[in-house]
Amino acid sequence: MADTAHIWRSGNLPPRLAVTITALVLVGFFAIDGSFLIAESPSAWQFSVAVLAFLAILVLQLSHSFPRLLPRLYRYRYWTLGTQAALCFVPFITFRLAWLAMPGFLSASALLLLRPRFAWPLFGLIVLAIDALLFHFGAGWDVVYITVQAVLTPLVVFGLSRMAEMLGVLYRSRAELSRLAVAGERLRFARDLHDLLGSSLSAITLRCELARRMLADAPDKARQELTEILGTARQALADVRAVSRGHREMSLSGEADAAQSMLRAAGIGASVRLDCAELPERTDTLLAAVLREGLTNVLRHSKAGQCDITAVREGANVRFTMTNDGAGRPGRPPVGGGLHSLRRGVEAAGGWLTTRALPGDRFRVDAVVPLPEGAAPAAGNGRVRPSRP
Repeated sequence: MADTAHIWRSGNLPPRLAVTITALVLVGFFAIDGSFLIAESPSAWQFSVAVLAFLAILVLQLSHSFPRLLPRLYRYRYWTLGTQAALCFVPFITFRLAWLAMPGFLSASALLLLRPRFAWPLFGLIVLAIDALLFHFGAGWDVVYITVQAVLTPLVVFGLSRMAEMLGVLYRSRAELSRLAVAGERLRFARDLHDLLGSSLSAITLRCELARRMLADAPDKARQELTEILGTARQALADVRAVSRGHREMSLSGEADAAQSMLRAAGIGASVRLDCAELPERTDTLLAAVLREGLTNVLRHSKAGQCDITAVREGANVRFTMTNDGAGRPGRPPVGGGLHSLRRGVEAAGGWLTTRALPGDRFRVDAVVPLPEGAAPAAGNGRVRPSRP
């Protein structure tokens, strides 16, 4: 059952309103049924007993319709159901037909508390019991009207109770979706910051160390390095602003040029071959992010002397490859968490990304991203999805 007590305490107006409406309907039903008893002009003690029994049935019905309002009572729901059954039928001895509406609430409680395979047979038995009492007390043709009432009243109570419960579930689900959306946005922001700034900060650190070493012997080269560091820092600032706006555009060719410059500044030989022509924005940004993260991996986790970068069209796909040496132990290739994060983005675009160690102390990043429908494939190529290496 839904945590209706939480709904009531949370201050969410629609679920609270649904609970209130259902409770008022229940009270209204009891008030109508109580008027039949008053019409019989009972004695003072009979009226007192009837009021106590009415209140007891009302409390039990509310606990069955909204179980979390009285959680301790709900633990003994089968006992409370039995108590309600006794309160619904035993008073017939004294109040006869004036008590005839009470078993309908027992039917509603059965539907709310029991499994359907038990609840519906019990529902039918209660209706038959009401009809039997009608014939016993000589109700005549009123049996049709009261039978219909005995069927509809519990169904109305059951439906309203379930409606309040489902509305509470809906509102809690919406709150949970909102929470997950916020968490997802935080994760996206953190992932984008890692993807965008990892290589930039690594390059700034490396070039600052290089410029510091050249200050004494080659001040002109040191100034040139500082100028390039300033450009990298400005680009990093622009990347941060792009992330904060929730939209970023990256260029594979631009990232390749920056990577070549960074690698050479770090004393790493660089070979770049881009044979993929102009790419759609999403594909271009995705492959540029893979290149940037791969570059961060090389600068941080390897002692590379050579790095080769290629991107080529293969049918309606683009294959990106980045290979470097100086990777360390083949059994444990140095892979940062950013590549694992990017793998999910590549797979979401319908492609795949793999990282693996190669003989000769080398490490390789492979990514294949399909071009969107409508993008012109390379001349002479069909839409072929390359197999994994």
